[in-house]
Amino acid sequence: QVQLMESGGGSVQAGGSLRLSCTISVSFENSYCMGWFRQTPGNEREGVAGIDSAGETAYADSVKGRFTISVDNAKNILYLQMNSLKAEDTAMYYCAVEGFRPARMVTAVNGANAFGYWGQGTQVTVSS
Repeated sequence: QVQLMESGGGSVQAGGSLRLSCTISVSFENSYCMGWFRQTPGNEREGVAGIDSAGETAYADSVKGRFTISVDNAKNILYLQMNSLKAEDTAMYYCAVEGFRPARMVTAVNGANAFGYWGQGTQVTVSS
């Protein structure tokens, strides 16, 4: 059974940094797509950043240059380094994983529909 557990959320002032982690209970070996999504009340879940087993990454325009996604394949941990945080980054952040899909699927319209395995989420609050 695939289980995902996020950690690292919290409250930070604008301009600060946080690093989210997502521990995945099984290895997808060399065929995966992993992503970070975020959601605010009343809104759809949107893709923030994705990475696939081919080494490709994809980012939403709103976070390019500020967020970095990475994966430790040996430990089955997905990371999201978030720098220069803004108030509009405030959201519940979720990690997700699936068998191989291009990383750009994460940031595509309705990209969340392509993922079947999800964590419970971790709250990020950025105060201005």
